[in-house]
Amino acid sequence: MLYMDKTEQGNAEQDFERIIDSYVKNKIGISDSFLDSTLAGHLKDNILRLHQQQLMTEASTGNQELRIANTQVRGDSIYWLDRMHNDPYENEFFDRMDAFIAYLNSSCYTGITGYEFHYTLYKPGTFYKRHKDQFANNSSRQFSIISYLNENWTSEDGGQLLIQLPGSQASISPTNGKTVFFKSNELEHEVLNTTKNRMSITGWLKK
Repeated sequence: MLYMDKTEQGNAEQDFERIIDSYVKNKIGISDSFLDSTLAGHLKDNILRLHQQQLMTEASTGNQELRIANTQVRGDSIYWLDRMHNDPYENEFFDRMDAFIAYLNSSCYTGITGYEFHYTLYKPGTFYKRHKDQFANNSSRQFSIISYLNENWTSEDGGQLLIQLPGSQASISPTNGKTVFFKSNELEHEVLNTTKNRMSITGWLKK
């Protein structure tokens, strides 16, 4: 893990508290500054490079036992992150998540022991219909967490994350550096049609 001085650690913990507090109050944790703009920019460049090299793969629904590719349900392309890639920006992202999980476990006793993340690219005209993030035959995913990598995003660009809450719904714009956090087996959600490339890192904290 990268070394953080006391100021950096304090700033990180403020972001962690912000996302946890909003989760406790609203069932959806949101931090507008979970990723700094420099790191977000490097991760976005990674996605664009992978897309140009045709290394992003068409996403599907279900896990390995129930895998169905269906562009009428979802239209995103993905590429899994891995420390074995030895990419400095992916590893910086992993360091940030390691620190968040340590803080989450110590302050909320969540017992998270692992995670998985992939780059996500929605091209213009794509979407993901309403769904939950936990598989019917595997309950290991505890929390969904999404970090957005989209500069100068406006409401006209579409691509909002629409989350269903008891008696209401939350519409979240995928603006650069914003991170969203919620329980994987509780909240149905969808990605609305986007009019331009919509990029993120999407993942799950697991037991």
